[in-house]
Amino acid sequence: MKNINFLAFAMPAFFLFLFLEYKLAQRKKRPEIFNYESSVSNISIGIAERLINLFVAASFYQLYYLIYDEYRIFEIPSGFLVWTALILATDFVWYWYHRLGHEVNFFWAAHIVHHHSEEFNFTAAARITTFQAVIRTGFWCILPLIGFHPTMVITMLIVHGAYSFFTHTQLIGKIKWLEYIFVTPSIHGVHHASDEKYLDKNYGDMFTFWDRLFGTFQEEEEKPKYGLTHPLKSYSFLWQHFHYYFEIYELWKRSKGFKARWQAVFGSPANMDQDIRPILEKRFLQDKSNPHQRLRFRNYLYIQLALCTLLLTVFTYYFDNLEIYDKVFVLSITIITLINCGAILEQRKWIYYLEYTRIFMITTYFLYEENLIMFFFVPLAIMIFAEQLFSLSKYYQNMILQLENVE
Repeated sequence: MKNINFLAFAMPAFFLFLFLEYKLAQRKKRPEIFNYESSVSNISIGIAERLINLFVAASFYQLYYLIYDEYRIFEIPSGFLVWTALILATDFVWYWYHRLGHEVNFFWAAHIVHHHSEEFNFTAAARITTFQAVIRTGFWCILPLIGFHPTMVITMLIVHGAYSFFTHTQLIGKIKWLEYIFVTPSIHGVHHASDEKYLDKNYGDMFTFWDRLFGTFQEEEEKPKYGLTHPLKSYSFLWQHFHYYFEIYELWKRSKGFKARWQAVFGSPANMDQDIRPILEKRFLQDKSNPHQRLRFRNYLYIQLALCTLLLTVFTYYFDNLEIYDKVFVLSITIITLINCGAILEQRKWIYYLEYTRIFMITTYFLYEENLIMFFFVPLAIMIFAEQLFSLSKYYQNMILQLENVE
């Protein structure tokens, strides 16, 4: 039992708290807190981040140890005061990482995904990408460089992550006396707002005094409107991850001279040309003739997300005992499934070919496991024959992409 990877229980714990939040929202008659499409999108991104981080988190930790062993400035012993100093230092580094994530285009490209959601609940807390994890790891390297032991740093980062999860909810109102020191859901909700008075405020993760000290604090007054000032018109898994990188590249192409191109990458998001995103959306996304429609066959998405969650939990638990081909298979099949979920929300007809891809990957994997890989062409031939004989694509699309009107 000593080799249990306790991170395996992160996803089940997430869904437990999500279920409790959902039931409490129903009890308080607050159905507007949850939106089907947005919640599916949020959870998909969270699953992807947890999955990919299994492959890269060890590298993060090794980097902390390398810096501590070879380059630390001080050797800081463990103790109550040291732990207190560490929690303050961690939040201070977070404040500047977070603030620069809103003020520098290249960093904003990784962080913007966290702000796409126009709902503010526990699912929004899951909207973290591996790109963002890599960038903030670079900032946190300063902690072992100062002399905090990597074990202490890693422990504190887990505490930070757990705390920030619970600040993503609307079911806890203002707690005025607590907000003088700690970030509450009301304070962090302001940070997620797109109202002009709330923009670029409340960067702290646990404490509010950094924002008060540097002039970025704002308490909640009017009810916030959550999301981006220019909302993203897509639930595509891929587009949500990469759209801002495309926008930076488009701005870079338009710019003339070194200074202008430097600003395109490292300038402020406030200076991004606002006509770029609509142009890219028309280029890469389909136009919706009726935005007030949603999928009738939504249970299929729930099933896929449930299977991804179960697979991720088991995969995390046994991660250290698996062969590389097992890991690559789980990574690939999960990412394709998440792309499939986004494509269904977007009503993309090519999702049918993703289904064939998944079936072919699964059969090939099991043939490899049984040393029968030479027969990989058999399921491929069966799929081609079945498609030609029964026109399964039309049946599949007509069933999965049924729509219904919503208010």
